[in-house]
Amino acid sequence: MLKALLRLFALLPLRLINGVGVLAGWGFYFLSQKMLRRTRKSLTIAGICRTADEYKRLVRRSIIETGKGLVETFAIWFRPQPRILDWVKACHGWEHVEAARAKGQGIIFLTPHLGCYEITALYYAARYPITVLYRPARQKWLAPLIDEGRNRSQVRQVPTNMSGVRSLLKALKQGEAVGILPDQVPEFGEGVWADFFGTPAYTMTLVGKLAQTSGARVLLAFGERLPYGRGYVVHIRPLELEPTPENINQEIAALVRQCPEQYLWSYRRFKRPKPYGKGRDA
Repeated sequence: MLKALLRLFALLPLRLINGVGVLAGWGFYFLSQKMLRRTRKSLTIAGICRTADEYKRLVRRSIIETGKGLVETFAIWFRPQPRILDWVKACHGWEHVEAARAKGQGIIFLTPHLGCYEITALYYAARYPITVLYRPARQKWLAPLIDEGRNRSQVRQVPTNMSGVRSLLKALKQGEAVGILPDQVPEFGEGVWADFFGTPAYTMTLVGKLAQTSGARVLLAFGERLPYGRGYVVHIRPLELEPTPENINQEIAALVRQCPEQYLWSYRRFKRPKPYGKGRDA
């Protein structure tokens, strides 16, 4: 029943879906103290706001964008793929993809929690296969929706364990692409502390290891959400520096500054992974 409703919802115009997302965002803003608290703390730690008014405005806009992101995710999962691609109005930087493929290189897409991060893998998968690393959902009811929504076209999901890492490496050595959320806090022992907006954040070392072992090209990508449900613009840019945690965080911060309201500030990026215990924003 739920899947049937989501399939019908996914057929609505993006402007209407966006409007539902705005309502959801306002609901989070007024009703979810946890989201409000986490967003405020993350923005305080990052220190990107120059004035108190700018800080309040960015907190509000960020939570509204989070509402849009949640609602659009379900629509993207259950919308026919050709109709999803109609929502992508432009792609800047696709030449970097073709350059890597022309050399026979695998591609590591780093897609942070910025804008619509569901659209980028599907946009690429309309042309070529991609293997995406994911952390299984804690909510059991959500797992089958994620599996059906993401495992389609030429997208393949693999879990965040050694089996998943081996699958990523195999895909890269075959000249295929993989997708990673580089700002997802790794498990204890799988990362290092690296500067992110002037504050240490526990950051995965996996990207550098994959790039070194496979010789893959590292590209950053995100789907900018256009206002009023007008669609998305996919941005792709190469990581010109060595893929160290410090350099990756620096490049992510540069992307976030392009549209800071679309970053998922409610995500506990600065938390301490177990066994460190309670994080600074927990």
